[in-house]
Order: sequence, then C-alpha cells, then structure tokens
Amino acid sequence: MEKKQLLGLFPEELAEELTEYALPAFRVRQIFQWLHRGAGFDGMTNLPKALREQLKERYVDQPVSILEKKVSRLDGTVKMLYALPDGNCIEGVLMRYHHGYTLCVSTQVGCRMGCVFCASTLNGCVRNLTAAEILGQVHAANTLTDGERVSNIVLMGSGEPLDNYDNVCRFLRLVSHPEGLNIGLRHISLSTCGLAPRMRRFAEEGLPVTLSLSLHAPNDALRRRMMPVANVYKMEEVLDACRYYIEKTGRRVIFEYALNEINSAPEHAAELAARLRGMQCHVNVIPLNAVEGKSLRGADEAAIVRFMQELEKRHISVTRRREMGDDIDGACGQLRRHYLEEQ
Repeated sequence: MEKKQLLGLFPEELAEELTEYALPAFRVRQIFQWLHRGAGFDGMTNLPKALREQLKERYVDQPVSILEKKVSRLDGTVKMLYALPDGNCIEGVLMRYHHGYTLCVSTQVGCRMGCVFCASTLNGCVRNLTAAEILGQVHAANTLTDGERVSNIVLMGSGEPLDNYDNVCRFLRLVSHPEGLNIGLRHISLSTCGLAPRMRRFAEEGLPVTLSLSLHAPNDALRRRMMPVANVYKMEEVLDACRYYIEKTGRRVIFEYALNEINSAPEHAAELAARLRGMQCHVNVIPLNAVEGKSLRGADEAAIVRFMQELEKRHISVTRRREMGDDIDGACGQLRRHYLEEQ
C-alpha cells in the first residue's frame, strides 16, 4: 500500500487522518510543526517512540531528499537533483542574493508544454507533483542554508504550475501557513506559459503571489514557433488574463522574455512595447541558455543591450535577469536529463 504524505495536510486534515490514534490536540499540533520544520519521524523527539514507529509504518514524513548537488564556483548557486518516493527525480536551484536565499522549485516530473528552448519538456510529463513534494523541496533545500532558511520561492522549475493547479494552490497555502514555514505569498513568484483560463481562475484564489508570464515573443506568429501553447491561447487572450490578474490582486505582472536569435531585433522590442503600454508590468530579459538537443541559440550581447534600450526608450520597465549557475547545467531540466541518460 502506498504511504500517505503527511506533509501535504493542513492541521485539521492531519487531526482527521490520525483520528484512530486518539491523539490529544497538542500532539497533532506537534506533529504538524515538526513536519513543517523539515523533521522526519525519528527527529520528533518529544513524541513517544511507539507513536513514531507507528507513524513510520503507514506514512511518509519528508517525501523529498537530495540525490545529487552541484555547486557553482562562479557564484555559489546550488543545483539539486531530488529523489521522490516512487523513484522519479526532479531538480531545483538554490540561489543566494543579498536579501537571502531564493529557491526555484519544480511542480511536475517533466513537462508537457513543449517549449523549444526548455530541457524540462524533452521527455514529456511523467506526473504531477503532490503539494507535499513541492513543499518538500523547500525543506530539503533548507538543509543547505546554514540555518538561514529559504525566504523567497519561484515556481519556475520543471513543469507548468497551472497544469498542476490544485496541488500548487495547496502548496501555496501550506508554505505560507503561520504554523509552518510562514513564507509570505508576496515573496513567491509563479511562472506560467499562458494557460489563460487558469490564470483567470488563479486571480480569484486570494493568493497574491507575483505572476510571471513566459511571453518570449511580441506577436502570435513568432510565439507559435517557440511555444505550442500559443496555438491554443492567442497572445491577446493571455494578456487580457494578465490584466485581469492585475485588477484582482493589485500586483504587477512580470513578463519573462528569453532573448534568442529569432525574437531579439529592435522591431520586436518596439512591437512588444506597443502591446504592453499602459499595463502595470515589468519585462525580465533572459539571455537564453543553450540546451543540448535544442537548435535555438541565444542572442548576442549587442542584441540584448539594444533590445533593452528600445524598451526603455518606450518607457517599459525592464531589467536583465542575473545569470547564475552557468557552470552547473543552469538551464532547467538539464541536470535531470543527464542523470536519466546515465541511468
């Protein structure tokens, strides 16, 4: 029988799950707090040993462990390969900024969106991650932070978060729970390739995270060359969903734009600026990482500078994403892919 992952339960759900043990309320609360500090059953030292052994027989405590890690000699960024209870693996990136640690988490094993610049999608989507497995990545990463703990999270790893909608929303409520990690939702960013109806639904959830849209093109024709999702949702429908998110949450939207050989001309910047004018937004320019097995190449330095200047000239807020972990398979999905090939 597959063991249930207790980390994915809220306190009241945990109490219901453990009803047969006839535990007092304070004991259930202790278990919840231990789990959300990243402890395993063996580490729950103020619980009776007999109870810990019973829990071990039927439940999973921490469903994610670090299988392999690479540390960048350039900036200390850590790329992690995580092991899951069923033998699958996912990856994450731990980055150190002046304001603390930021963790990039995965939401699926693989991805089915098929974007041409991404390694995560090369082998398709194996399955969705549970809320416990998304949260477990944070606990695993916290073992590497010398007690400081992760303070910012970006859902930009393998998978499309809104394609795993219910588990992602549950994760967001658990990671911000006051008796758990209590990470403020305004310190969390969720990146989507543009599932417009779910973007609108997400705007109604009361979860004021920063929404990032993987845009990567100024028009539908160019976007369809890079992102299959553009064959389903036209750019104007996706941008309307962004405007709805801004209206409902009061948060600005971030547009991710990976500059490459086909989308980085000055006229592309001008067209993008025209589309975004008047919207409460920011453009995050990303120099494209080369991905083994993908033919698309990144833009050169001169093109990147020129593209940003064109946006600034048209009063569009833009910054260049800091490039981190370039020497450790920095692009999403590459570490997992190499591991699977070796196996």
